[in-house]
Amino acid sequence: MLSLFEEGTASPCPAPFNMAAYVLARAEHLPDKDALLLVGKDSTQRWRYAQLLAAVLGTATGLLDQGLTPGDRLLMRLGNSVDFPIAYLAALAVGLVPIPTSAALTESEVVGIIAQMRPAAILREDAIACPEHPKLIDLDRLRSFRTLPPAPWDMGDPDRLGYIIYTSGTSGQPRAVAHAHRAIWARRMMFDGWYGLTTQDRVMHAGAFNWTYTLGTGLMDPWTVGATALIPAADTAVTELPDLMRRHAATIFAAAPGVYRQMLKDDTPIQSPDLRHGLSAGEKLSSHLAARWTALSGAPLFEAYGMSECSTFISSAPGRSATPGALGRPQPGRRVALMGSEGPVAVGREGTIAIHRSDPGLMLGYLNAPEETAARMQGEWFLTGDQGVMSPEGQITYLGRNDDMMNAGGYRVSPIEVETILGTCPGIRAVAVTDVQIKQDTRVIAAFYTAPHALDDRRLHTYVSDKLARYKQPRLYIHLPELPMGPNGKILRRALRAGFEAQND
Repeated sequence: MLSLFEEGTASPCPAPFNMAAYVLARAEHLPDKDALLLVGKDSTQRWRYAQLLAAVLGTATGLLDQGLTPGDRLLMRLGNSVDFPIAYLAALAVGLVPIPTSAALTESEVVGIIAQMRPAAILREDAIACPEHPKLIDLDRLRSFRTLPPAPWDMGDPDRLGYIIYTSGTSGQPRAVAHAHRAIWARRMMFDGWYGLTTQDRVMHAGAFNWTYTLGTGLMDPWTVGATALIPAADTAVTELPDLMRRHAATIFAAAPGVYRQMLKDDTPIQSPDLRHGLSAGEKLSSHLAARWTALSGAPLFEAYGMSECSTFISSAPGRSATPGALGRPQPGRRVALMGSEGPVAVGREGTIAIHRSDPGLMLGYLNAPEETAARMQGEWFLTGDQGVMSPEGQITYLGRNDDMMNAGGYRVSPIEVETILGTCPGIRAVAVTDVQIKQDTRVIAAFYTAPHALDDRRLHTYVSDKLARYKQPRLYIHLPELPMGPNGKILRRALRAGFEAQND
């Protein structure tokens, strides 16, 4: 029996199609229903569906009035506010190609993105790092667009380019992942395969507006079914989340494992009687953390596995529990295999997690990198680069990455990107970067380096502070006499990780 699992088939994406029109299709039927509540300790900002739809299509008109035309790329340098999803959907609505980016990126990192993307315009919030550009649209002007007359939907081929997101690659250079408008259609397989999502739900996501996990799970998916999205205000402390969940009757709570760790660190019970379950994605969820959450909240926690190239496609869900230690099963409508060098491996054998190229959520490819795109394909399968084992029932147990990618708070980070920056630091002769476990359920990025003598940690922190986004910066700097090398001269990052963790166990 081979490690090949398929349960049902995905319905084809309709044509013509527009991603934003699909997300907001319920708005006309639910004009007075709450689409979004921005909830804080002392205030609540309410957006009803009619307001949201008007703001998106008015903003779309404003963007076109700036001389932008369908197919133009629009770089987003916006912070953690409702402006982010409004602008994102507005761009998609009229056929522009939004490029959402992390607000944490430094100016030098953004310079590289601009050189690669050549955006026609940039949406910029003053506090967010961004170089000069011939067409900068500031936040005040962007907000003024909301009251303009609505733009018509740009309907077209569901396979046309919709948006571009960045993910770190093993080459050390962030990769631009191109997605079609149809990518949103694939997310309907998550509704039953992960969320258990209904129109009556009130979904609270603990992430920022400008994180793709929040944008999809916390906003667009609830709006697609006509549910209510709850987003904590930007200054909300993790300790305040349980009270906000209770006060606003959240039925589903979504976050990265790191947020769950912080919420549970004092073993305080989570009193939220309307909560049906929690959702976890962004990094591997430990069974220990999941058990603690259920014990303290009384609600199950369902994990999902995915990546920037295809979002989430393996998960547990209400009525579809994972076996102990497993991620869960491929969502209904997905076709997933565990691949070896000659195709799907036998059930029970380790293989590379792969998804069939026919999946509507799979990327169009890495932008301007056809060879790199082709390298991730094996026949009809896209190889994720992560290892797993499949049971006869289709349950998949995650075994880890088959490369050296790191996970920092839900963000995938290339060690080569960090090493390239540190390698230019005066005094460092050689450097290797990996993530290490410093305590149960907590991993941080560590830089191991050789130098004539140990360098001051504060100097190293300062050196990378304006060259790398905060989440990419090492938390530990460890001086070594030499770095471990394999027979081919390649640095053995896994040996560094294992040695550090054994020494600090």
